[in-house]
Amino acid sequence: MIDVEPLFDWLVDGTPGATTPAQVVERLCRGAIEAGIPLARTEAFVRTLHPQIVGRSFLWRPGEPVQVRENTYAYLSSPAFANGPVGAVFRSGQPGRFRLDRGEGGGMFGLDELAREGVTDYLAGPLRFMNGQVHAITFATAAAGGFTDEAVAALMRLLRPLSRVAEILALSRTAANLLNTYVGHDAGERILAGKIQRGDSDTIHAALWFSDLRDFTRLSNTVPPAELVRVLNDLFDCQVPAIERHGGEVLKFMGDGLLAIFPLPPDADPGKVTADVLAAAGEAYTALDALNLERSAVGRDPIRFGLALHIGEVAYGNIGGSGRLDFTCIGPAVNLAARLEALSSKLGTPMILSEAFARACTCAVRSLGHFELKGLDAPAEAFAPP
Repeated sequence: MIDVEPLFDWLVDGTPGATTPAQVVERLCRGAIEAGIPLARTEAFVRTLHPQIVGRSFLWRPGEPVQVRENTYAYLSSPAFANGPVGAVFRSGQPGRFRLDRGEGGGMFGLDELAREGVTDYLAGPLRFMNGQVHAITFATAAAGGFTDEAVAALMRLLRPLSRVAEILALSRTAANLLNTYVGHDAGERILAGKIQRGDSDTIHAALWFSDLRDFTRLSNTVPPAELVRVLNDLFDCQVPAIERHGGEVLKFMGDGLLAIFPLPPDADPGKVTADVLAAAGEAYTALDALNLERSAVGRDPIRFGLALHIGEVAYGNIGGSGRLDFTCIGPAVNLAARLEALSSKLGTPMILSEAFARACTCAVRSLGHFELKGLDAPAEAFAPP
């Protein structure tokens, strides 16, 4: 007798003891084996909402940790999906079974390879979400004679509660993806942790990155809107990866401008943080040089951006109307960074450093002089890398 009722109840109860998809898959497979189902391989495929990742898969094999794979949108047009059993389940919403020991499934991508590995029976089933989406999970065995009819029925019975668990985990993942994409990782974590009321904010010390595209007005008046969007995307692609690689968080895109922070907690070394910021700036400008070579090769004018770097305290949190909030940072430090960026344009200097940032640097800097800046009572000294 195969008894999966304890496993069924565990899924219905919300998988106590398992809080991640990988843990759920591992416990599901272990429980199925304990119930008498001879699993040799299980893989779950769940789509998500992300600008680059179409979904993730979770591959279990006996005695191995669950492998988590992220699939880009190219996966949807790959032979593995288009001609494989998983793609068939996604499209039809119906289960499929292939007795590999009888030569079934020869036209399906990947099944011949599994047969060579000793898999005798392969079962693919749908995970149906409440919104109508269909996801999939596959089960394979190397047992002689394949799965028994009782084992197939037991696995199919588990799909209903498993679908609900998968949907809850997928929704949580989607929420985190969307928050990370639109407000940033740290801000997203704060929002998910409950920082959602208007006025919820913290005062933090941070290095500020404020940049914008040079000659944006001329560009916006001379190129079609779709081309302008491509220019801005290319510009931000030069900066965002470099910022994130060095510990920064992009908070906001303001038309052609970008605001990012590099937090400076009390135990942080300001010299190291400023070195990280300057390293990110160097990588961003290197990426811009490469981009301009590509633009030049097709007869397009180069693009440039100006950058101001500052260190100061900011209010970091929720600002806005009662029903429409923005998670951002404000304060005199942000205003100064914006004024310095405008100054860099007037001076024709790609990068400008505030006095506070320059003092924290461990590298050499050069003074550009003292300048009157709007909103400041006294002239501010500005610096640049050597």
